[in-house]
Amino acid sequence: MLAARLSVLGASCSRGFLQVSRANTQVLRGYREAGRGFTRRSKIREVEFQAAEATKAAKGKIGPMEVGQIAVAGGAVVGLGALCYYGLGLSNEPGAIDRVVVWPQHVRDRIRDTYMYFGASCAVAATSAVAVFRSPIGHRFFALCSRHPIMSTVGLLAGLVATGSAMSSIPYSPGIGAKQMLWLLNCGMIGLVVAPIGALGGAIAIRAAWYTAGVIGGLSTVAVCAPSDKFLNWAGPLGIGLGGVLVASLGSAFLPPTSALGLSLYSISLYGGLLLFSAFLLYDTQKVVRKAETHPNMWGVAPYDPINASHHIVMDAVNIFIRIAQILAMGGGGRRK
Repeated sequence: MLAARLSVLGASCSRGFLQVSRANTQVLRGYREAGRGFTRRSKIREVEFQAAEATKAAKGKIGPMEVGQIAVAGGAVVGLGALCYYGLGLSNEPGAIDRVVVWPQHVRDRIRDTYMYFGASCAVAATSAVAVFRSPIGHRFFALCSRHPIMSTVGLLAGLVATGSAMSSIPYSPGIGAKQMLWLLNCGMIGLVVAPIGALGGAIAIRAAWYTAGVIGGLSTVAVCAPSDKFLNWAGPLGIGLGGVLVASLGSAFLPPTSALGLSLYSISLYGGLLLFSAFLLYDTQKVVRKAETHPNMWGVAPYDPINASHHIVMDAVNIFIRIAQILAMGGGGRRK
């Protein structure tokens, strides 16, 4: 399982592969464990409980989990400040929202189509996840994955990468075609991988979805109100951060969260990953706007591809959702008694 993640990351020479690797970092580790929750206590809940107990054992001290919570709280404060600053127009540089009135119709159509595909992708993935989790076949599939964790993980990775790369490689054309069919298939695969989150409980999943929607709405507003190149310069630091979160996720899969090092790596993977993919959302939002504005609109040039553009934001949203669900499963930082 771990070797498969590293091999996917090494093979991720394109942005589409890199986005798939982001999602796999947290989701697939829980996939092999979710099947056990239907016969005894969910392993996902057990890991979250161990992390919470380790935090309680160090009550009164500032440990790795507390540092992560402080970092996320600081990020939230910075985000709210940025929303107020750019939303009130206090910046001297124009943002995308200031250029909306001068956008030609084809740019408006590109932005609209991109976010329509984003919303449809989330809906299809959620529907797929619920259908898999509630079906008897899905339960048997989880049990099969728990018996063969390495092979099942490699198979899921191969399915995600294959459908994602095939979808990205086909030129876009309006209407229903091969690209749209592969897009639906890829969304179904994402739902299949996310389905084990249901083991945390339906109430937690719904709350996580609402919180994720709020995070995406707020960060998207910041991105469109901020100067157009404010976050486009973050590509290098974000890539370095992605590598750090990936290493932390791999390490936390080896080490129990009750150990000091394991808890530190888990905190980096959970809270650091939440901050990282929130930053990626800012970057990807401005990248979508820049692409919609600058892509040539003339005969003989490949048309603007809203499916590929929305795929980046979908993967950011999936990773944010997963981490918020895990934090809520731990009681939002303080488990209820």
